[in-house]
Amino acid sequence: MIERTDTMKEKHTAFVVSQQKIAADIYDMWIETKMAAEARPGQFLCIYPKDRSTLLPRPISVCEVNANGTALRIVYRVVGAGTREFCGYGQGDSIEIMGMLGNGFPVEKGKGKRVFLMGGGIGIPPMLELAKQLDGEKQIILGYRDSELFLKSDLEKYGRVTVATEDGSAGTKGNVMDAILAEGLEGDVIFACGPMPMLRAIKNYAEKNRMEAYISLEERMACGVGACLGCVARTKETDSHSNVHNARICTDGPVFEAGEVNI
Repeated sequence: MIERTDTMKEKHTAFVVSQQKIAADIYDMWIETKMAAEARPGQFLCIYPKDRSTLLPRPISVCEVNANGTALRIVYRVVGAGTREFCGYGQGDSIEIMGMLGNGFPVEKGKGKRVFLMGGGIGIPPMLELAKQLDGEKQIILGYRDSELFLKSDLEKYGRVTVATEDGSAGTKGNVMDAILAEGLEGDVIFACGPMPMLRAIKNYAEKNRMEAYISLEERMACGVGACLGCVARTKETDSHSNVHNARICTDGPVFEAGEVNI
């Protein structure tokens, strides 16, 4: 079980350092914020659109933190009105954020072990800061829709990268599990983030091969601080607050030991 820790839950104004489009509907933004010094791999922040008609903030995972802890990087997909607003921001624009939120990956669990870092789609960005902080042997397995391999070159600095694409345009045709089998990869512990079908397959693979696995659940969140119960996951154990088999992804997660959750 992952030890849960209290994290900063502070809303403040940050500023855009830079932004660029790196794939179809995928944007890469650096934000100057004091929260960067507190960020851990797997945590996220909530960004508030200036258009208040969109109502809810958008949770986006931390991709990377700069060397002196003054700025952080997010990589996100445009899927609606809020993220479409964000992609129009430029250098110097203000941005309202709340963070740092959630519990991240237990980096210490990878010490001295052969590690699989597995990211699918927009679950790839959290793998970058994690790859930077892990030592030892790292196998980085990335799943994409097509040949727009965003962040691949960034991740190649920290480990061997294996690619799978749904259309077969690069690497193994299929998903991250197909790539592991095709390449005959072996490891001791898994850290993963991606769509639910991918995480289910990883959980089953880890159980079959008796591997530790830590997965970050992607879920639409409302408040980001556990008050609204809008994001819950079914769990093996009962929640200490409600005494039911639920956990709040935004506060108890988003990272869970795979055996903790029923997905």
